[in-house]
Order: sequence, then structure tokens, then C-alpha cells
Amino acid sequence: MGMTTDVHVRELRYFAAVAEELHFTRAAERLYVSQPALSKQIRALERQLGAELFRRDRQGVTLTEAGTALLPHARRVLADWTEGAAAVEAARRGTLVVGMSTSPGRGGLLPAIRSRFTAAHPEAVLRLRQMTWEDPTAGLSDGTADVAYVWLPLPDADRYAWTVLAEEPRLVALPETHPLAARGEIDFADLTDEPFLALPPEAGVLRDFWLALDERRALGGPDARPPRVGAEISGTEETYEALVAGLGICFVATGNAPLITLGGVVTRPVRGLAPSRYALARRREDEGRTLVRGYVEACRRVAART
Repeated sequence: MGMTTDVHVRELRYFAAVAEELHFTRAAERLYVSQPALSKQIRALERQLGAELFRRDRQGVTLTEAGTALLPHARRVLADWTEGAAAVEAARRGTLVVGMSTSPGRGGLLPAIRSRFTAAHPEAVLRLRQMTWEDPTAGLSDGTADVAYVWLPLPDADRYAWTVLAEEPRLVALPETHPLAARGEIDFADLTDEPFLALPPEAGVLRDFWLALDERRALGGPDARPPRVGAEISGTEETYEALVAGLGICFVATGNAPLITLGGVVTRPVRGLAPSRYALARRREDEGRTLVRGYVEACRRVAART
């Protein structure tokens, strides 16, 4: 059986085609080879394996027991090989997955970074992945993204490095019918008893940040009242719907205000609230990767320019 180590992927591909068509001429057409060449390759494979794979008679072509036994394995090898070739292609060109939960917007930040990055790395493939608010790291923590647009703070912050792209005041978003909407600016202290829209519990420290837990503690001393959660939100559309329905109010970064100030919702500045920070983050262990470095560099340049 030592000979079988020399079986080629091509021979397995030919075998699988005949096994699927059960017809040499049709299989040859599908493979773009001549029928005699195909028959010759199959015979060579049968010789190497020391077993007939097909029965050929007047009724046509059928798989032998040996052929039937080989088919699932041949298919698996071919599938693995296809995947392997795709992986080589991806590695050759380089693929960078960019995670985000909210589109950065902010005066065309994304297209500007993309064009700068692709000018420096024309071969690279950039893939954008939209993540839900359940994962505050937008794909970094589980490896589904190589770099990600995130809001700080991040859970397990020491795992990551980041570049701050925007530091923006947090505004309060509320239904236009809300009594406080009449004011031009609102004191944080006047908001603490309101029901709030909260990120999912999985968002951890980020949920706390958007509920302004630090400011609540500072305000109320050791027995500061926990926020009242009116509803949980995991996306921009849900946030808008919950605001319009009067389920609660929420804080929003200035750059994201346009996403939710559609009909019936207004935003107001808040006194006594630290700003929000929007950043491009990556895992510390990936800092040396060429494409990660390249994307961060493009990001820094664009941020410096704006």
C-alpha cells in the first residue's frame, strides 16, 4: 500500500466527478479534459489503490464497493484542499477584519481611513463586520475582528491597545414631549430618578458608563441609588423606538445624536457628565502584525487631520 501516498488531488477530483456523473463523457466535459485522458487517470488511480473503483458495462458506469468506500474521503480531501488554497490566497493578500457596533460616521472617517490604508496595502482585503452591543469589544475578545471601533472603557482593558478618534460630550436623548426637553441644558442631578435605557448586561463596564454610574456615585455618596432601567437596547433602531415609546431616556455621544434624533426625539447638553471616547482598538498581542499596524497608522493620520 506504500504507493497510495502518491495519489494526487487531481486524481481524486477526477474520481469524484465520475462518481457523481456515473458517465465518463459527461464527467470529462465537466472537468474540461478529454474522455481518454480521464479514463487513463482513473485506471492509474485504480492501479495505485489496487482496487477497481468503477464497474463499466453496457448498462453504464456504477461504483464498486471500493469506489463507494473511497467517495466520502475523496470529497473531504477535496473540500479541505479548496479551503487550504483559499487560506493561502487570504494569507498572500492579507485580510483584515474591522469590527464595529455603530458606524463611525463622523465626517466620513471610515472611507478616509480605508483609502489611506488601501493606498499603503493595495493587496490587502478589508472586511467590515457589524457586531451587536452585547459585545463591547466589537469582536476583539473572541477573535472575530482584528481591529475594532469601540467605546471606552473596554472590559479586560489590559488586553487591548487603542487610539482615541473622538472625545465627545455625552448628550441626553429624550422624547420631545418630556418635561425636561423644554430646557436648553440639563443638570445631571435632575436626571438620576428617570428610567434609563441600558445596554445588555454582557456589555459590563460599558453599560455602567452609559448609565453614568461614576457620576451617580459622586453625586449620591456611598448610598447612591442604582439607576432605574426602563428597557434594554442592543442597537440604534431599538434605542429610537424605546425613546419614542417613552420607555426611558439615555445618554448618547454627540457624533451619534443624528442616528436617533429622528421625529419625536431631541438631545440636550448635560452639565456634570464626563465626555465619551470613541477609539480604534486592537489586541496587544497583534500590535506587531503588518496590516493591524497599517490600519492603526491610517487611523492616526486621519484623526490628526480632522
